[in-house]
Amino acid sequence: MSQKRSVSLKNPNLDEMSSDFLYHLAVNVPDTKNTADIKKQYGHIKVVCLGGKDSRMLELAKYIHFNVYDGNSGSDYERNLFEEGHRYAGFMVGCVLCVSHGVGSSTMSVVLHELIKLVRYAECVDPLFIRIGTSGGLGIKPGTVVVANKGYNGLLRSEYEIAILGERVARSAQFDERLRKDLIACTEVADAEEQNAWDIIEGNTMGTDCFYEGQGRLDGASCTKANGEPYTVDDKLNFLKCCHDECGIRNIEMEAPMFAALTLHCGIRAADVCVTLLNRLEGDQVKSTKAQLKDFEERPFKLVSRFIRRYIINSP
Repeated sequence: MSQKRSVSLKNPNLDEMSSDFLYHLAVNVPDTKNTADIKKQYGHIKVVCLGGKDSRMLELAKYIHFNVYDGNSGSDYERNLFEEGHRYAGFMVGCVLCVSHGVGSSTMSVVLHELIKLVRYAECVDPLFIRIGTSGGLGIKPGTVVVANKGYNGLLRSEYEIAILGERVARSAQFDERLRKDLIACTEVADAEEQNAWDIIEGNTMGTDCFYEGQGRLDGASCTKANGEPYTVDDKLNFLKCCHDECGIRNIEMEAPMFAALTLHCGIRAADVCVTLLNRLEGDQVKSTKAQLKDFEERPFKLVSRFIRRYIINSP
């Protein structure tokens, strides 16, 4: 096992900054050479969990409070630490920070940069970043939880593409293998009252820049190909089958490539854990009941919380 270490980023400019204001979190680092106050507040973080909605992250914090810490986390887990930023929500429960990231790579990128800097200033030791979310499945039944191996973009490349200083930069979008295997190992997910356990699989995850056309949906305001003609049901199915058969993609959402690429680039071990709400090979709209959706959305909570409990116990 590699020696544990504090986060060290690839931005030498940070070493030259005397102060840093994490604007979207409303967290001020007045002296980057003396971060004792930041370390006192955030230095104990071992896991950062991210998800789209503020309310879902509050629910996750509550779930971890009762199911990881048995109601004794010693935390005011309902207090939004980033409320003054008016953009993202953050809830601390024990050594876990639960943070909302909005919808899509652009909104997630903003908070992810600032969270990575935050754990660096706080001198956190090897913090894990885990995204929890919902997605559309490919060839798997609704309710299946997918732990991502790689992130794929809408061009079916395992990379995240960004324009930096007017130039195209493509970064590899792979998730941490050891963390993925540790999560998969937590397969005892059925509660005593459940009749059947639900499926947890490994697979590649596609993250697109658009919910509708970028994912080949037929129910958006437009569904037009590059040549200007509308795409058909057959066009959609051919594309999705290519994703499934040739790229090993098992679910589609809107964040995986960016999340994988930035964490890998910054030396952060990360994982993407998403439940599927439908099988996109069978349609574009979610038809599950409210009760089914609630059950589905809790499944990543259960898996990640089970992992966190084991991780905390085994980590000094």
